[in-house]
Amino acid sequence: MLLFVQTCETIMHLPDYQQPATIAAIATAPGTGAIAILRISGPDSIAIAQKIFTGPVDQYASHSAHAGHILAHDGSIIDHVLLIPFRAPRSYTGHDTVEIHCHGGSFIARQILTRILEVGARPALPGEFTLQAFLNGKLDLAQAEAVQMLIASKSELARQSACQQLDGALSAHIQSFQKELTRIAAILEAWVDFPEEGLEFTTLDELLLDLEKVLESMRRLHRTFHDGKAIHSDLSLCLIGSPNVGKSSLMNALLGKDRAIVTEIPGTTRDSLEEELKIHGMHFRLIDTAGIRETDEMIEQEGVRRSRQAMQQSDLILLILDASRPMAPNDTELLKLTPPESTIIVWNKTDLALPSTAIDREPAVLISAKNNQGIDALKEAIQRKIWKNGPPSKEEVVIASLRHFQAIERAIESAESASAAIKENRSPEFAAFDMRTCLNHLGTIIGTNVSEDILNSIFSQFCVGK
Repeated sequence: MLLFVQTCETIMHLPDYQQPATIAAIATAPGTGAIAILRISGPDSIAIAQKIFTGPVDQYASHSAHAGHILAHDGSIIDHVLLIPFRAPRSYTGHDTVEIHCHGGSFIARQILTRILEVGARPALPGEFTLQAFLNGKLDLAQAEAVQMLIASKSELARQSACQQLDGALSAHIQSFQKELTRIAAILEAWVDFPEEGLEFTTLDELLLDLEKVLESMRRLHRTFHDGKAIHSDLSLCLIGSPNVGKSSLMNALLGKDRAIVTEIPGTTRDSLEEELKIHGMHFRLIDTAGIRETDEMIEQEGVRRSRQAMQQSDLILLILDASRPMAPNDTELLKLTPPESTIIVWNKTDLALPSTAIDREPAVLISAKNNQGIDALKEAIQRKIWKNGPPSKEEVVIASLRHFQAIERAIESAESASAAIKENRSPEFAAFDMRTCLNHLGTIIGTNVSEDILNSIFSQFCVGK
């Protein structure tokens, strides 16, 4: 029968993340503020806090707040603080944990951290508190990754999606796949182990039908990666066009501020300008590029080269055309260079004239960047281009991690291989092997089957203190 080994037993020997240990770090961002928070977690947390705090920490109830002083080694006061113990297992990490809330400022927080390390803790590595939570079963691996996604979220859609994954919505999907696939795999294993018994748990047709149902659910989740990436990634939105078509004016109109220099002189923009932009809950990196044209001027040539490079690497391109003049050969060449599936045609300067040239592409957007006309219609067009089938609902579970996408893709391939083996009436060993492989790939998503390298890669991307 199938054997699943919990990862916690193996990753206790991770070379970079020592276990068990009492660790400490500053949990708030550096800089001046009202308060800073330090976190201690591990078996000696209470004893370490007792050595530096003026109150009887070992007698405090869990989740209770206490005012007091942090003392230096000579007994002098470092700061007036609030101390909160979180006793195991009712803590974020599952270990005894102590939070110290001190006055804001990097110097004070560093002084207290130095004192904590002097009396027995070691500095926490990036993501080590969340790793402890994973090892102690407080979070599965997908939920642990959602913590980092939540911290990094730059839009309301990203926040909602990360919270959903942190609450276990993605994990529940994976576990439902595992449950049904394990049942199917168990039947196949029984046929392998006891062929002479003639066991009849189900018919082959019923088994194939059940497997196809799970496969279709997995494929649906797999297809959400486009939406998940759009929600959580910094999408690049590139403004491309010939010189003096109004790219910089459009950048200013989209941002609602004068970010780019606008003149009547062609070639004013010599380098790419970048700004952050939010449109309907999506976060974009807006790039204004130099006008693309043939030129002998060395600096402008470099700007044109960078424009072409930005165009090739962008998620979405706005190709700006001047409606007040006939299309030039350079405009026609740009139409050929820009891929239709990721390009929106924008006719600018429609306050002067309407376009006289018909373009054999989807309906273009008419704007006047100078007069701020048509900007809302352009934003709607951008939203439609990103969401091929409309934005996902709040309830829809999407995958945003390339690691999850690849794991589900491999799981689907293995399950399809098992289905083919059953249909071709091959020996059940082949299908059983494919099912075990499928389940292993799914296990890497929530951490029931994952290597040390993957864990080090995931948690090393966290900030220290989380």
